[in-house]
Amino acid sequence: MITEICHTNVEQLAEVMEVYAAARAFMQLHGNPTQWGDRYPSEAFIREEIASGHSFVCLNEQGEIAGTFCFILGEDPTYHQIFEGSWLNDEPYGTLHRIASRGTEKGIAEACFKWSFSQCPNIRVDTHRDNRVMRQIIASQGFTYCGIIYVSDGTPRLAYQKKLTESCSTNQKPLVP
Repeated sequence: MITEICHTNVEQLAEVMEVYAAARAFMQLHGNPTQWGDRYPSEAFIREEIASGHSFVCLNEQGEIAGTFCFILGEDPTYHQIFEGSWLNDEPYGTLHRIASRGTEKGIAEACFKWSFSQCPNIRVDTHRDNRVMRQIIASQGFTYCGIIYVSDGTPRLAYQKKLTESCSTNQKPLVP
């Protein structure tokens, strides 16, 4: 069970990379070998996310890292253009990226979504077409499919959005589980 979500610190980098390795193995086992390949995300990339304050860890009851993700409050350049559809709104939003689990706890993704909505009630997320597990989780969280976006390497992603009733401030609220 996830009891706390907090910013990742650089001392946790090696452990976070282990979580991403476990997630890559899970994705390959479940028919999604190309989304993250063998090396994504790189240690340097996650180090940058830690420095920018966008990397978070999910801690279990023992204080161990069970999952990790990226949360960005504000515009995501990847989402400027959407094809074969449109976003639900143009209001300020948060973006959830790279949700990963060590595989030892259930409900990591759900905890990440719940926490993200506590920070901003308007959330966008995307995933690879082959990531059936994440697509099911996104659907179970009540997101609406909005269209296709293209990531920096030119590959397509399915884009989703969900908005609760409040509006999102670009001043991030305190970190709470």
